[in-house]
Amino acid sequence: MTLINKDKPIVLGNSVIDNDHQVFIDLLNALESAGNLEFTALFQQLYEHTEQHFEHEKQLMQQSAFPAENEHSGEHQRVLGEFKQFKTRMDKGLISFGRSFVKERLPQWFQLHVTTMDSALVTHLNAKHASKG
Repeated sequence: MTLINKDKPIVLGNSVIDNDHQVFIDLLNALESAGNLEFTALFQQLYEHTEQHFEHEKQLMQQSAFPAENEHSGEHQRVLGEFKQFKTRMDKGLISFGRSFVKERLPQWFQLHVTTMDSALVTHLNAKHASKG
């Protein structure tokens, strides 16, 4: 079983964002079947990837003067804060908290975020690009 079905990829039309999303999905799905030792390392890898992914989006938002940058970046900071809270619990040996976050929170958040906030960002970026062309 996978947490996010790769048979129906979410492609928004921006290669940087789409690639970051694919890596996120691959890591998230790998976490579901990981043993505890591997889970902790993969969780850290997912967190670091998510930070980099959000930084890519931040740069794109700033470069394109995205009007909803504050809201979008605020959502990123909120999710990174949740990651840190669960990482702290996992560092204390409470792996089940991390597993719960990965299974019950991240897939739903990711799919909603991609289809709303990221979709709006890519639409904005594509419109900016088209107006330059």
